[in-house]
Amino acid sequence: MSVQTHGNAGPTLAQKLLSLNWPLVALILVIAGIGFAMQFSVADGNVDPWARRQMIRFSVAFVGMLVVAMVDIRFWRGTAYAFYGVALALLVGVEVAGSVGMGAQRWIDIGPLRLQPSELMKIALVVALARYFHDLNPHRIRHPLSLVIPLAMIAVPMALVVKQPDLGTAVLLGAGGIVIMFLAGVSLWFFAVMIAGIGGVVYAVFASKGQSWALLKGYQYDRIEVFLNPELDPRGAGYQILQALIAFGSGGMTGEGYLQGPQARLDFLPEKHTDFIFTVLGEEFGLVGGLVLLGLYMMVLLFGLLTAVRIRHLFGRLVAAGVCMTFFAYFAINMAMVMGLAPVVGVPLPLVSYGGTSMLVLLFGFGLLLSAQVHGKVEFPRRGTVL
Repeated sequence: MSVQTHGNAGPTLAQKLLSLNWPLVALILVIAGIGFAMQFSVADGNVDPWARRQMIRFSVAFVGMLVVAMVDIRFWRGTAYAFYGVALALLVGVEVAGSVGMGAQRWIDIGPLRLQPSELMKIALVVALARYFHDLNPHRIRHPLSLVIPLAMIAVPMALVVKQPDLGTAVLLGAGGIVIMFLAGVSLWFFAVMIAGIGGVVYAVFASKGQSWALLKGYQYDRIEVFLNPELDPRGAGYQILQALIAFGSGGMTGEGYLQGPQARLDFLPEKHTDFIFTVLGEEFGLVGGLVLLGLYMMVLLFGLLTAVRIRHLFGRLVAAGVCMTFFAYFAINMAMVMGLAPVVGVPLPLVSYGGTSMLVLLFGFGLLLSAQVHGKVEFPRRGTVL
């Protein structure tokens, strides 16, 4: 339910809180609780070094999500381009003075904080594109020239992220941007051409392997080959996925039991507290535990999409749908990755993997979705000011 203004008086804070999508909020809390439990488990039953920090970060981000939800969605529309500009400036800052970790330059230190701007860009891009298409004259939305600006808005951050290198996040940025364009009503001919173009790029990627003009880094080609056959390098590039599959296999239907997974206990699982946390859950709670978490994710997605279709203004609908797409991409790619159904890329499991920036950005995104829902009936005409 969304609040509706009467006359010049806006809704009170109490009215906004009552109209909040509390089932969605409750699902977020439940999934975060599972994350805390898994961080406790991978530390052999200790709140340090990961669970305590995860709970503190989530608490701050959760309060921030509620604050964002209470702010009128028209404010977020007004700051959309500034938000995108800040995120883009931070990405450029990574190139100039970024911090290197695990062989990649993806972070930037701002005082005591270490941020990963590519995570921030995932939501900033959604909001900026939503504003662009909200302001675009409806009669111009199928005109090819109207796509130049949004394509540039997608391509520039993607190029910066690929250079870090972080191919997984670049793919997420592209997917999120394309979904917004599709939902905004861009002609299907554009997507047909785009699919053909992607096919050409994939061909070029494989054709460039071993050449001086190779389009990917050597380790990225290794990840693709290992994805197709992990046993090619069982002690190197294939080690992670093979150990993950062993963990899933030992978990069986109902798992080894909480705090009982041998792969995690004996440190056979690399990155067990971040990208590969789902393998620990699968080992300890089996197929049943994995399906429960997947079911919770799908419920969040369902509530989010139901919220999107009920919003009357295009900006809010696009923001809500874009946040849902980002959330879906997070858990779908992560789960596929750790089960050997997709190449290994740096994509965390939302609200479960250990991490600060990804959690903060994701909850900020949900705050925007909730703001669009709470203010779903405000007067919000399409101006038609672009092109």
